[in-house]
Amino acid sequence: MRYKFGKTFGYGKGMRRVLLAGSLVSFLSVFGGSAIAQEPVQTPTFKSGVDLVTVSATVKDNKGRLVRNLTVKDFEVLDRGEKRAITEFRSEKAPISIAILFDVSGSMDVAARFTAAKFAAHHLLSWLEPGRDEAALFAFDSRLREVAPFSVDTRALQGALGEVDPFGATSLNDAIADAAALVAQRTAQRRAVVVITDGIDTSSRNTPAAVSATAAAIDVPVYVIATVMSIDDPSSERATPQARATAPSSIGTIEDLARWTGGALFYTSTAASANIAARAVIDELRHLYLIAFEPGRDAGWHPLEIRTRQKDMVVRARGGYVAGGGH
Repeated sequence: MRYKFGKTFGYGKGMRRVLLAGSLVSFLSVFGGSAIAQEPVQTPTFKSGVDLVTVSATVKDNKGRLVRNLTVKDFEVLDRGEKRAITEFRSEKAPISIAILFDVSGSMDVAARFTAAKFAAHHLLSWLEPGRDEAALFAFDSRLREVAPFSVDTRALQGALGEVDPFGATSLNDAIADAAALVAQRTAQRRAVVVITDGIDTSSRNTPAAVSATAAAIDVPVYVIATVMSIDDPSSERATPQARATAPSSIGTIEDLARWTGGALFYTSTAASANIAARAVIDELRHLYLIAFEPGRDAGWHPLEIRTRQKDMVVRARGGYVAGGGH
């Protein structure tokens, strides 16, 4: 029996519209988006007498390993090239809030691809802590559909995974933008959108650049788990030389989307690689550094660079924020 979806979210309604020129220097819009009525996860928040810009950052060493024991003194914040004093800083463990977007478009209707996608979603839920972390499950083709609302009972979400089947066109970019708006309203500071897709977008109104600006402006990292055939999976023994050297052309643009929001792109073609990707996403969210600083006075888009004083470390964080209209 096909799963009966809950709420349906039409694209383009109540959603911030963003126009990018060059490297995200112009920003146009008003953000609406209605919240899903849920009980929030209680978690410590930054408290200050002024409105702060908050940034979640992942740090890795030159071998790609997470760096977990840094302090506020290890970081520098550059706002339009100028250093900003870090007002507040957190690195302790806190609850996670994720929206899992499950691609059910017609292009996913390939046995190996769809199986890998279900394994990835299953492993994501398995790595969460029931009763502490929260997740919601959405499916999308030409619309974003709520399969299961945000809940700390993450084990109960597992059953819904078997009830979704691929059909329809793909509005990948629009689905990510709508989901980011919903996640931004959650109270947990370690929050993200995790998209499980083949990366083929056939009907979105929004470009990847516009979506990345929207998600970056509200500090919602986007992680993409790309389900591909084994010959296109760089980690697979069956991968072609071209796949090992570069990403498949069909998903090249969403890698930039993920990077600009502070997220990342992972490939999966088997149950084993799906588990590795899912665990990597959750590990990164558990070890985010949360940084807050006072915004610049000038209104508009502010490009950000978060870096460590140790030059051999790589910091991944959102690409900027909007002053005078939300951070």
